[in-house]
Amino acid sequence: MIFNITIEEVISQNFNIEANTYNEAISIAKEKYNNGEYVLEPGNLLEKRIAVLNGKNCEWVEF
Repeated sequence: MIFNITIEEVISQNFNIEANTYNEAISIAKEKYNNGEYVLEPGNLLEKRIAVLNGKNCEWVEF
Protein backbone atom coordinates (compact mmCIF):
# COMPACT_ATOMS: atom_id res chain seq x y z
CA MET A 1 0.00 0.00 0.00
CA ILE A 2 1.06 3.59 -0.61
CA PHE A 3 0.29 6.28 1.95
CA ASN A 4 0.32 10.01 1.32
CA ILE A 5 2.06 11.50 4.39
CA THR A 6 2.34 15.20 5.20
CA ILE A 7 4.80 16.57 7.77
CA GLU A 8 4.40 20.14 8.95
CA GLU A 9 6.81 22.20 11.07
CA VAL A 10 6.36 25.55 12.76
CA ILE A 11 9.60 27.40 13.46
CA SER A 12 10.43 30.88 14.67
CA GLN A 13 13.39 33.22 14.87
CA ASN A 14 13.75 36.80 16.11
CA PHE A 15 15.26 39.62 14.05
CA ASN A 16 16.03 43.19 15.11
CA ILE A 17 14.83 45.85 12.69
CA GLU A 18 15.43 49.57 12.89
CA ALA A 19 12.34 51.45 11.68
CA ASN A 20 10.33 54.58 12.41
CA THR A 21 6.93 52.88 12.72
CA TYR A 22 5.36 49.49 13.35
CA ASN A 23 4.15 49.28 9.73
CA GLU A 24 7.59 50.16 8.39
CA ALA A 25 9.14 47.41 10.54
CA ILE A 26 6.64 44.87 9.17
CA SER A 27 7.30 46.04 5.60
CA ILE A 28 11.07 45.77 6.02
CA ALA A 29 10.77 42.31 7.58
CA LYS A 30 8.56 41.04 4.74
CA GLU A 31 10.91 42.43 2.13
CA LYS A 32 14.00 40.92 3.75
CA TYR A 33 12.23 37.56 4.17
CA ASN A 34 11.04 37.51 0.55
CA ASN A 35 14.53 38.48 -0.69
CA GLY A 36 16.14 35.66 1.29
CA GLU A 37 17.94 37.98 3.71
CA TYR A 38 15.99 36.55 6.66
CA VAL A 39 16.11 32.76 6.76
CA LEU A 40 14.66 30.82 9.66
CA GLU A 41 17.41 28.24 9.94
CA PRO A 42 17.94 26.53 12.20
CA GLY A 43 15.30 28.59 14.01
CA ASN A 44 13.39 27.44 17.06
CA LEU A 45 11.16 24.45 16.47
CA LEU A 46 7.79 25.25 18.02
CA GLU A 47 5.72 22.38 16.70
CA LYS A 48 5.92 19.42 14.35
CA ARG A 49 3.10 17.16 13.32
CA ILE A 50 2.33 14.41 10.83
CA ALA A 51 -0.82 13.21 9.07
CA VAL A 52 -1.83 10.43 6.74
CA LEU A 53 -4.03 11.84 3.99
CA ASN A 54 -6.46 9.19 2.81
CA GLY A 55 -9.14 11.30 1.17
CA LYS A 56 -11.68 10.96 3.98
CA ASN A 57 -9.91 11.71 7.21
CA CYS A 58 -6.89 13.78 8.06
CA GLU A 59 -5.82 13.40 11.67
CA TRP A 60 -2.75 15.42 12.69
CA VAL A 61 -0.50 13.89 15.36
CA GLU A 62 2.30 15.79 17.08
CA PHE A 63 5.60 13.94 17.26
